[in-house]
Amino acid sequence: MVRQYARPIRYPSSAPRASVNHLHIHVRDRRATEAFYATWLGMSVARRGEYLTFMTDKDGFDLALMDDAEPSPMPPWFHFGYRLQSPDAVLELHRRMSESGVILRKPLYRDDSLVSFRCADPDGYAIEIYWEAPGAPLD
Repeated sequence: MVRQYARPIRYPSSAPRASVNHLHIHVRDRRATEAFYATWLGMSVARRGEYLTFMTDKDGFDLALMDDAEPSPMPPWFHFGYRLQSPDAVLELHRRMSESGVILRKPLYRDDSLVSFRCADPDGYAIEIYWEAPGAPLD
């Protein structure tokens, strides 16, 4: 059997500037999940339908929450993140979440260029809360 490969894709040099601004997750209890993201991450309900809620933040990021009695598990490495404005903001949110019993998935990490931790939302999705210095090294 001979495989045929598609020609390389040619991208236009005038591609529009775009950014990722939408995440869709399936949740068991939409109201509890709405409350989590509103309480801890400052999101607000923009629209609510019979099976779907769109939450948004001050920067226009949309989080879609879809009813699902049994959401499929995510791979253990999967997470999404919320960047905060300062190391102190991360430390303060970590303190408040810890005191309130929010499940913490990864402990607080601190150095000169990164402060971060991971928590879990009501459905167990891993969320990284972090601050990163501009131009911080990746390794």
